[in-house]
Amino acid sequence: MSRIVWPDLPDAVRAEVEAILGSPVIQHHSHPGGFSPGTADGVVCVGGREAFVKAVHPDLNPESPDIHRSELRVMRALPPGLPAPALVDGFERDGWVVLVLEYVHADHPVLPWTFDTIVPVLDAVLRLSDRLTPSPLELRVASGDCAGMWQGFARCLAEPPGDLDPWVADRLPALDARAAASLAAMDGDTLAHMDLRSDNLLIRRGEGPVADRVVVVDWPWALRAARWLDATLLTLELAAQGDTASIEATDAALEHIAEHCGVATEPLVDTLVGVSAFFTWQCRTPGPPGLPTVRAYQRSLADGLTRWLQGTRLVTWRAETPGRNR
Repeated sequence: MSRIVWPDLPDAVRAEVEAILGSPVIQHHSHPGGFSPGTADGVVCVGGREAFVKAVHPDLNPESPDIHRSELRVMRALPPGLPAPALVDGFERDGWVVLVLEYVHADHPVLPWTFDTIVPVLDAVLRLSDRLTPSPLELRVASGDCAGMWQGFARCLAEPPGDLDPWVADRLPALDARAAASLAAMDGDTLAHMDLRSDNLLIRRGEGPVADRVVVVDWPWALRAARWLDATLLTLELAAQGDTASIEATDAALEHIAEHCGVATEPLVDTLVGVSAFFTWQCRTPGPPGLPTVRAYQRSLADGLTRWLQGTRLVTWRAETPGRNR
């Protein structure tokens, strides 16, 4: 299912958005990225006011309205002045959950990542994490939500997929142990975004350091976590590129994060192992309704993270079965 756009919204929903903005919408343009089937429209009103409108209904995807509700709760709690779009307002009507946000004139980071392009963004994320410590909102702790997701390698041990990479299959107990170890280290009192990737990052147009122009969007998954967790999760896209330069850049980026936060690299590595466990199992499950591309995306991340695990210098892996070390 493709993303719906502004004219697809019911008249009553569009009228309430226009009442919030103070004048009728005369232009709209959709932002097609991401996985939600709901609207993601920049709109322009009579008089030139701009806004970004996100709206979804359970008929499009039954889980998406709760995701929008969660984001609305987080956006209402974020302190002013953060590198995040300002919330104008939000509401529910006839099953629709709607957010009206500041429109940010910016672009997503250019991919593929390199060490030089990701470090300024990591620095912006680390500064944001510093500012969100202690958390301004009472949230669940990260380990509680991640515990089930991080069970991917344990599930592979119980029900080995026929197409599992042999290198992973040889090391499933060790990989599962590292994923489990990360759960004991990831909690803290920082409000963490928990879904940082290039789709959820913008860089404002203009001059000046990139780290000062980064904007973080899409906050529904926020949890309380360690100060280093968001920056670590951002490196997964770099790691998943899977080539030699990206593997080396990922290791260096993790060392950069660890130095900023005054921690060892081990829990950061373990966290990426946990992410790999999630994608390795999840990409092999049936796709959710209305989101036809998500499993292929997860498969690409799982395959790329496997290549990083094979090549990282931050941990030495040994095969569990003699003679099958690939």
